[in-house]
Amino acid sequence: MTQDGGTATAANRTTKVSLLTLTAMVVGSMVGAGVFSLPRRFAQETGVAGALIAWSIAGAGMLTLAFVFQRLAIRKPQLDAGIYAYAKAGFGEYTGFFAAAGYWASACVGNVTYWVLIMSTLGQWIPGLGAGDTVPAIAASTVGLWLFFLLVRRGIKEATSINRIVTVAKIIPIIVFVLLALFVFDPHAFASNWGGGSYGSLFDQVSATMLVTVFVFLGVEGASVYSRHAKRREDVGRATILGFVSVLAVFASITIVSYGILPAEEIAELRQPSMAGVLDAAVGSWGTVLVSIGLIVAVLGAYLTWTLMAAEVLFVAARDRDMPRFLARQTDRDVPVNALALSTLLSQVMLVSTYFSEDAFDFALDMTAVMTLIPFLLAAAYALKLRTTRETYDGERPATLRVDLVISSLATVYTAFLVVAAGVQLVLLSFIFYAPATILFVLTRREQGRRVFGPVELILFLGAAVLAVVAVAGIAAGWISL
Repeated sequence: MTQDGGTATAANRTTKVSLLTLTAMVVGSMVGAGVFSLPRRFAQETGVAGALIAWSIAGAGMLTLAFVFQRLAIRKPQLDAGIYAYAKAGFGEYTGFFAAAGYWASACVGNVTYWVLIMSTLGQWIPGLGAGDTVPAIAASTVGLWLFFLLVRRGIKEATSINRIVTVAKIIPIIVFVLLALFVFDPHAFASNWGGGSYGSLFDQVSATMLVTVFVFLGVEGASVYSRHAKRREDVGRATILGFVSVLAVFASITIVSYGILPAEEIAELRQPSMAGVLDAAVGSWGTVLVSIGLIVAVLGAYLTWTLMAAEVLFVAARDRDMPRFLARQTDRDVPVNALALSTLLSQVMLVSTYFSEDAFDFALDMTAVMTLIPFLLAAAYALKLRTTRETYDGERPATLRVDLVISSLATVYTAFLVVAAGVQLVLLSFIFYAPATILFVLTRREQGRRVFGPVELILFLGAAVLAVVAVAGIAAGWISL
């Protein structure tokens, strides 16, 4: 057999992974670049009170979304790569394509934030790297980008094993940060940061932080995306909940204890990774070194996980004949090589684009979050649709019906609120990707000799195209900034 085997044979040799490995993928994908940027991102928008409310809302909202993925994994076990498959099953092929394309793009853009943050961290000692958006930084990131492509191409089993080890290694510096920050915690500084009156109303403060919480919780669906590799289907839901609960306490702790070290105004001015600056103020320069090492390990581990998930979404969509068939090719080591290459190429394009943005890290972070919102909303809406129509609920107890109705309704409302909180500009920018990405949908339909668009699909495409044109015009006119 050739190195790039066909999909029929590939299905019989899919690598299976354990509950521990699936959980590590969830934790590994969530604990990445975002966690090290939390102090500054929150301090720019709110004080302690707003942060506590924001984490409470985000924790409850994302928990309902985690429960949605858990229930869908059990009720629809035949659907692989959940984010894409749920949207398609619930709302049609073109909507499913949107979810797959958007989720894939968010993973690729998210990978760019990792390289920007690594270079910004090293920029503390190598001035030429700047904030991660200089020419030398982009060149160095490009080398890393393609080295990881070669690593993942070696095999899924090897990559997931590395990720499990890295997940454990990167949690240690984060826990050390929280413990050290608590040791030097200043109650007076904490009290002075409580209200955040200079940031505007409490509602505005909380709304402004919502997109940050979306970014750091990206990955809660990781086990669902990688579901075809689970040894037992019920492990998908268990890994989702275990991973979510594990990181929520860590994320909230990092944010809150930072307010007890420095005034919020000073935290807001720290360079990224701001967690290093907070620890430097608490214990001295060795704290910066500790966080920097932890960051590089964490980011590289998260990058590995997201590279796997980005390729997985394209591969499964192509295998189900919803993406061009060239993306369904696998190597004899269970690697969707063409999907992996296209994912790396999109990350490369986005990496180069950071050179033209005012704040490369924040821009990439916000775009990563907003590109995921539509797929998340569609998954939650599908869970609500199943419960409303009672599909898969025959013979269920009334208590189960009530609980699932509450969970799916809250998850749908929460993700819809996030779309509104993201703001018009970011949502419009996302359609600059969605509209051109439809080329892949067109290629797929033509391969199958089918009509490209049905009536509803054509309306959806035209709507996306109009929004993309508006976004481009907004950039040209200056009222949308990168």
